[in-house]
Amino acid sequence: MNDSFPRIITLLRTERNITQKDAARDLNISQALLSHYERGARECGLDFLIKIADYYGVSCDYLLGRTSDRSGAKLTVNDIPDPDENDDNILKGSTLPVLNKKLIANSLNIIFDLLQKLDNQDLTHQVSLYQMIAVYKAFRILYSANQQNSSSFFSITDNTFQGFSDASMSIIESRMRSLASGKEINGMKPLADSKALEMSFDSINSEYQLYASSLMNLIRCAEKAMDFSNEKK
Repeated sequence: MNDSFPRIITLLRTERNITQKDAARDLNISQALLSHYERGARECGLDFLIKIADYYGVSCDYLLGRTSDRSGAKLTVNDIPDPDENDDNILKGSTLPVLNKKLIANSLNIIFDLLQKLDNQDLTHQVSLYQMIAVYKAFRILYSANQQNSSSFFSITDNTFQGFSDASMSIIESRMRSLASGKEINGMKPLADSKALEMSFDSINSEYQLYASSLMNLIRCAEKAMDFSNEKK
């Protein structure tokens, strides 16, 4: 079948707190055979793929890892909610999460506006991947803090994700630096003109009046976090 299928059917079963024995009975197969499917030791046929999709109420495309939407819908730009326009997504409660979310989101608005001006798809893709992996790492650490959560939620194992994610971020950062400095790497198109990136404190404040203060605060917070000189030895 593929690498996603065993992980996803295991995740769906554990999410619903269904034992392997009960799921096998409901699906009219032996527990041993379901175990083989969940471990990826055997591939199922089309009939079973449809049956288990109906059993868990998801699409076959989701089971095969072709879409992250359980209904099988393909995500488009218009499907993604805009946090700046959706009041339901505003964090409520303590001040710190709300403050930090706004600092990060507003700063990303500036970064992606600059990328849009550059109109370089390869550089935009690498910057986006870097941000996605950073968010992925943070989410996974929080998810894994509760040992009751199923490890099948992720395709990369707990033992390897730290090293893989760190290595990926280092490689992607090298690609970003090369492309931004006008050097081709792995067949990707380098930045031809950096004129749009000419910036100063005043120009940022002028062009990004809503977001500039967030970026400046984020820079200060980040550099403070990177300064270990005052730590006790």
